[in-house]
Amino acid sequence: MTDLTQAQGPGLLRRLATIFYDLLLVVSVLFAAAFIYTILVQGLTGADLTQGVAGFLFQLYLLAVIVGYYLYFWTAGRQTLAMRAWRLLILREDGSPLSSVDALRRIGFAILTLAPAGLGLWWMLFDRDQLTWYDRLAGTRTLLLSKGARNASVSGSSKDHDNNSSGPNSSASSSPSPSPNSRASQEPK
Repeated sequence: MTDLTQAQGPGLLRRLATIFYDLLLVVSVLFAAAFIYTILVQGLTGADLTQGVAGFLFQLYLLAVIVGYYLYFWTAGRQTLAMRAWRLLILREDGSPLSSVDALRRIGFAILTLAPAGLGLWWMLFDRDQLTWYDRLAGTRTLLLSKGARNASVSGSSKDHDNNSSGPNSSASSSPSPSPNSRASQEPK
């Protein structure tokens, strides 16, 4: 579990940027998923995916892809690529990672509260804890990670974490350049 007493919530612009970036990624995933589905279904059945039962099943499939995308990335302390880029992490109110049920609840509340002109998101401007309606209803919170913790997992240990950083201002992505001798020793023989 993560201590939330010193945690800072992200501002509105950071959230909007993350939502936009995630939207681009989800659309890309949907293009690939639709391509695969279209090739398989139309290739095997010849069905028209724009009408009737085939069209309805196609829409359900795309909805399942979207839900699956967020379900995968939000559970077990994982982050979407946009959340990693903007250093955001979603946790339960008690600081533990989201379960599948928590993620589904958050998705459902996000759809309901964002539908009326994004009011669920705008609410964070007035909330004392900077929580959106969907975070408050789902019992989750979005945290802004420090610059050094960009790829850190909930437990604080990560393969990507650099233990050799030299202070709070060092970047997690900067690493010492290897010497020519070390590069030669890494080449296959």
